This record gives sequence, C-alpha cells and structure tokens, in this order.
Amino acid sequence: MSKEQAPHIAVDQHDDLHTVRDWVRFFVSEMRRGHVFFGHGSSNAFDEAIYLVQSALHLPIGDLNPFWDARVTSREKVQLTNFITERVDERKPASYITGEAWLQGHSFKVDKRVIIPRSFIAELLADQLTPWVNAPEMPFDILDMCTGSGCLAILAAYVFENAQVDAVDLSAEALKVARENIHLHDMDSRVKAIESDLFSNLNGKQYDFILTNPPYVNEASMKKLPPEYLHEPRMALAGGDSGMDLIQDILEQAPRHLKDGGFLVVELGNEKLHFEAAFPHLNPIWLETSAGDEQVFLLNKEDLV
Repeated sequence: MSKEQAPHIAVDQHDDLHTVRDWVRFFVSEMRRGHVFFGHGSSNAFDEAIYLVQSALHLPIGDLNPFWDARVTSREKVQLTNFITERVDERKPASYITGEAWLQGHSFKVDKRVIIPRSFIAELLADQLTPWVNAPEMPFDILDMCTGSGCLAILAAYVFENAQVDAVDLSAEALKVARENIHLHDMDSRVKAIESDLFSNLNGKQYDFILTNPPYVNEASMKKLPPEYLHEPRMALAGGDSGMDLIQDILEQAPRHLKDGGFLVVELGNEKLHFEAAFPHLNPIWLETSAGDEQVFLLNKEDLV
C-alpha cells in the first residue's frame, strides 16, 4: 500500500486544524485518500466523518450545527488522531473504533467479538412485520437465531411489547456482548441469551416466528472482502462454499420449532442465486427492504414442512 493510500498521521501535524469543521473536512479527505470501504452503517465519507468526530469529542450524535466552529483542544486532537489512524491505516470499521453501532435509532455496544449490526430485518421489525403479524400486541414467543450482539432480539422486544424473545448464538463471546446490550436496554426480563448450536439447546421449544441473519457469505466472496470486514469474526460471516451451509441446517430444523401458523424470516445478503440453486423446491416470499426484494425471505411453517 502506498503512502498516498495509507498516510501516517501524527498529532503535531495538525496545528492548523482548529475547529470541528476543520476536523470533519480532514477526516473526509483522509478517508477518501485511504480508499476506505463503507459497509457498516455509513455509505459515504462525509456522514462517517461526522459520526467519528462526534464520538471522539463526546458530542451528541445528531445535529452538529451548534458545534461546527467550536475549537478543539490539544487533548481532543490526540483522540481525533487516534480515530482517523485506526480508520485509515488499520481499516477498522467505525463501530469498532467507537464501540457502538446504531440500528433503527437504538445504540448497541459492539466490539470484535460480534458482527457489526446492519440487518435489513431491522427495517421489517420497524413495520411490525406487517402484514405477516396481524396483532402485534399478542404475547408472542420469538427466536432470534445467530443473534450476535443481540440487536434484532432487542428490537423485536421493543416492537412486540408483550413478547418473550430468545437470543441464540453458538459463540459464548458474542453472547457476553448480547447480554450487555440486553441489560443496557433494560430487557433482562423479556430477552434471554442462550448458547446453542442452532436449535440443539432449546429443548424442543416452539416459537410464533423465527428471525435469523446467519453467516451466508460464500467462500469465493469471503476471499474478496474489503479489509474492514476482516476485523469481524469469520464465523459470523462465512457460510461455506455456496454460503448455504447454515441456512440449510436452519431450514431443515426450523419446522420443529415453529408453532402452527408460524413463519421463518431469513436474511441472506446477495446469495439469492445460490439459495435458488440449493433449494429449487422452495417458493419463499421475498420481502421488500431498502436494498430491494432479494435480501430477505419469509417461509411459512407449512412451506418448510
């Protein structure tokens, strides 16, 4: 990597950066020069620069207008320099630098033990899974399989106020983060984190619906991932040669854990073609999200059986 792509940044080089405005501009320039990849919440250098500067300076996340011309202290310059060095030189995703990620207006603790939350299922939850859920006030039993940070389980508990939610993951380390998030969101009485290899430790429990954003990246795509993704746990991304390894197991086992009339919602990224090749007998309902209608599908229990 050339010096132009990954600049070495020292604090004493920043005597001419005085205000928040100066630092946001500098962050934009450095990220563009370093050719960083945006795929963990932000889609462009400007939005991410604002977020990183706000976080480094402990400013409220949101409107930066009152602070554009505020002067930055020498001590704050050290933190800002650390942030941009990690983002550009080390290619860390912003959420691993700040220790938090935002999804549907809620903040979640994240670190390298968990994948950074970015599921399109969160959009569907914001709409209460309409029209598939007719009475959101019902006391549902919900399962979030491959929960990671616990974000979807917690969002489901917010949306379905009388539901009980099980947040399942194979990774004991990921579940430590999930439990922290459950406690931070005051959901200890309604969201339960369970260590399990898929359904193996659920004792045959059945659910009204199951949500899952499992590892689905095919091996060829894993080898081409930008450096930012290599900071995330491989087990949270890699789905085998075709990306369908875990999805196949989930599809086979889910019917036994769904109540009559229940359904399964699965996110599979850009793997629709691999899915259709692996499961030509299935006829899922593809759900519309901001990414289109090829990222998330729904199958009723009857279809799975």
